[in-house]
Formats: sequence, C-alpha cells, structure tokens
Amino acid sequence: MSDLRDLYQEVILDHSKGPHNRRPMAEASRTAQGFNPLCGDKVTLYVKLDGDRIADVSFEGSGCAISTASASLLTESVKGKSLAEADALFQGFHDLVTGKVSHDEAGDNLGKLKVFSGVSEFPMRVKCATLVWHTLHSALNESQQTVTTE
Repeated sequence: MSDLRDLYQEVILDHSKGPHNRRPMAEASRTAQGFNPLCGDKVTLYVKLDGDRIADVSFEGSGCAISTASASLLTESVKGKSLAEADALFQGFHDLVTGKVSHDEAGDNLGKLKVFSGVSEFPMRVKCATLVWHTLHSALNESQQTVTTE
C-alpha cells in the first residue's frame, strides 16, 4: 500500500506543479467560477461544447496542490466525453473522495482520478478536490452563480 500511496502523491504533485490545460479559453461555450472560502482556492472553468460533447475544457485559478491537480486531471478526463459521461465521472469521483466507494470499488472508468482515493481520509481536503467538479457541474447546467464549498 505504501508504493500505491507514493504513486498517488507523485501524480498529484506532478499535476499541481505542471497543470494541464491551464489557460483561458476565449471560444468557450460555458464558463463557471468556483471558490473555497475555507482555504482560498479559486477556479474559473471554461468548457467548449460540440453538441452534447465536451470538445475542449480548461481552467484558470489558484489553489492548493489537491485543488490544482484535481482541475488538471478533470480537464484530461472529461475532454471528448458526452455530457452524460461527464456527469457519471463527476458522480464516481465524488463517491470516491467522500469515501462512499473505495479505490478498488471505483472501477476502471475513473482512470487516473483514482489517485484521489486517499482524500476521503481528510474531510477538509474533500472540498479542495471537488471544487472544480462542482464548478464543471454548474457550467454544464448553465448555472450563473459562483460555486462555493460552504
């Protein structure tokens, strides 16, 4: 288990230090903002839709390693997915980080997102990991309010 934990920490650190898809997107179909007032994490998520598929997704913002890595891995995970597939990923990720399912129970559909399974042991960090996911949910549902983790 120690090797697995080390791998998870390495992936999260890599994505927090060199986040993928961190850029503004002028041609976004939808945008949403998220804020975690407990730690100050902020994110703006940009989504470009092609029909019911996510053609492109990017983010800007500032936050802790967990929040930034989650945003980076979200962008990789949902790009090219249908809205229904993105919603299923949201639910699976949320179940994983809140401890409703274990790493082994999560199945293969989460892929690299499984690196966040240890977050469930730290309830205050769950909000860091899920902020960008709730922001995505807001963007896809065209909600106009800023998402907060309060």
